[in-house]
Amino acid sequence: MTRPPRHLADLGLAERRQAVAELGEREFRADQLSRHYFGRYTDSPEDMTDLPAAARSALAQQLLPRLLTQERSLACDDGATRKMLWRLFDGALVESVLMKYPDRVTMCVSSQAGCGMGCPFCATGQAGLTRNLSTAEIVAQVVAGERALRTPAAATPAPSGDRVSNVVFMGMGEPLANYRSVIAAVRRLTDPVPGGLGISQRSVTVSTIGLVPAIARLAQEGLSVTLAVSLHAPDDEARDELVPVNRHWKVAEVLSAAWDYAAATGRRVSIEYALIKDINDQPWRADLLGSLLAGHLVHVNLIPLNPTPGSKWTASLPGVQEEFVSRIAAHGVAVTVRDTRGREIDGACGQLAARATPPRTRRTAAPPSRSP
Repeated sequence: MTRPPRHLADLGLAERRQAVAELGEREFRADQLSRHYFGRYTDSPEDMTDLPAAARSALAQQLLPRLLTQERSLACDDGATRKMLWRLFDGALVESVLMKYPDRVTMCVSSQAGCGMGCPFCATGQAGLTRNLSTAEIVAQVVAGERALRTPAAATPAPSGDRVSNVVFMGMGEPLANYRSVIAAVRRLTDPVPGGLGISQRSVTVSTIGLVPAIARLAQEGLSVTLAVSLHAPDDEARDELVPVNRHWKVAEVLSAAWDYAAATGRRVSIEYALIKDINDQPWRADLLGSLLAGHLVHVNLIPLNPTPGSKWTASLPGVQEEFVSRIAAHGVAVTVRDTRGREIDGACGQLAARATPPRTRRTAAPPSRSP
């Protein structure tokens, strides 16, 4: 498989300096180039007036290739939510979402084109896996979000400022199945300029459906990112159907790995739970979930399901959702319901890409592996 072209964001700062030297330029040009990309969010040679005119185009061509081409951009919530569909160099499609809140600006990024985990209620899972994204392809989504905040068409910037403050790896793909690129992307996102974008590690969330060995590996990285576990059921019977990887690592194993992560990092684990009518929203499942989580450093994020077209899966009724919340809270567990955004713009992960992809080209999900 052809790899994406080499990009500045694929490289650490020392590697960038070496790459610039190999191109016949002085090493400090790498820092200048990095400040333009990570500090000013530009890859246009015309903007790089502090570089010699003769060097700009060559350096940009070699180290700042355009990785994302926008196919569509849809906005809702009075411009506070913007979903972007990107075409990659090989034609693969990925999505990212920019969300403005009163106190922050959050970017939801994809880590894979498609997903191989095969969760039946997820549009991305039904599309199958095309390939992993490179580190730079992940970072480029956040840089694109920064640019979007500055376009004339952008809505009034959030009170928190005119930059992305939070990044969540909750777009297309299973982040921990693309472990190396995701961890490198986290470091690019959080290293200070010119090394990276300078976002706080504590404002980055990495999600997983429960790849236990990769969770253990993440706990040893020395990062302070939030781990979000997409649990979706507290019992193995339901989770085997909703999250096929549960046949490899059961609920108890996944939660044990999550508690080890919390112990190693001191960071509260987020339990993601999509409420699906008559599938996982029964009162006894709420009680079981609460009992499993009680006493741990954890927060439950209940997600009203955004149904995909033609799917048998649909959201729980409001009264059922309210009871589910109260039963979990009765166990002393912090629980909130996620703010639902983007329903009118194919907001569920993978929906926009699915609409842009002819059905005959979609690939069947591959069975999960036991190693990250």
